[in-house]
Amino acid sequence: MTGVLTGILGGIGATVLGLLAMIGRVTIFLGQTLSHMVRPPFYPREFGSALLTIGWLSLPVVGLTAIFTGGALALQIYAGGSRFDAEAVVPQIVAIGMVRELGPVLVGLMIAARVTSSIAAEIATMKVTEQIDALVTLSTHPMKYLTVPRVLAALITVPVLVGVGDVIGILGGYQVATGQLGFNPAAYLKNTIDFLEPLDVISSLVKGAVFGVIAALMGCYSGMNSGRGAQGVGRATKSAVEAAAVMILAANFLLTGVFFSL
Repeated sequence: MTGVLTGILGGIGATVLGLLAMIGRVTIFLGQTLSHMVRPPFYPREFGSALLTIGWLSLPVVGLTAIFTGGALALQIYAGGSRFDAEAVVPQIVAIGMVRELGPVLVGLMIAARVTSSIAAEIATMKVTEQIDALVTLSTHPMKYLTVPRVLAALITVPVLVGVGDVIGILGGYQVATGQLGFNPAAYLKNTIDFLEPLDVISSLVKGAVFGVIAALMGCYSGMNSGRGAQGVGRATKSAVEAAAVMILAANFLLTGVFFSL
């Protein structure tokens, strides 16, 4: 019995220590990335390519996710509110739900699924094929060439994607509410605008910036630390997406607590 208990506690302890070690490595990786951001040389071509990949090419999936979420949210709120004769709160709840929570979180998770996996697979493949070693041979710092442009591009573009997603989500709720639920279009838009506060929009954009950094950072970290061979690339991609998704949800909880306390 004692041996079984010792084995269980040992397994839990090893898991906790491994998690803490990973947090430490990621924190060091983040610090190195930030230090390289403010020191030359810079690679504008890589930065421009990352802007296009992370920002512009993510718009379709972000738009579709937001519009269907906003429409479904309006239907759910109307169905729930009708039990208490509170159907009129649909515009307000859709607006605050999309802007403060669903918009940033869903965009962050979509970016983690699309961008984090892509970055991790690309950099891991470069490591397997020794392209990163070639960069070192050419006196090019791999972190400055591969990590900094992607993290900086995500920091800039993901808040924009979150803002676009918020607007499209609200419009999705507006379309459902006015087309199926009988809401007056002008009154719906007025209630939405009157209910939202500047802090709601600021919190949404700040969350987008944090989620973007997390998504790009975990893709780069997992790619740089991947194992050899095709199996190593697959593991790096899987671990990058899992870690980014969990960290985004954890960061959302912490940031929501901070903004609610203001």
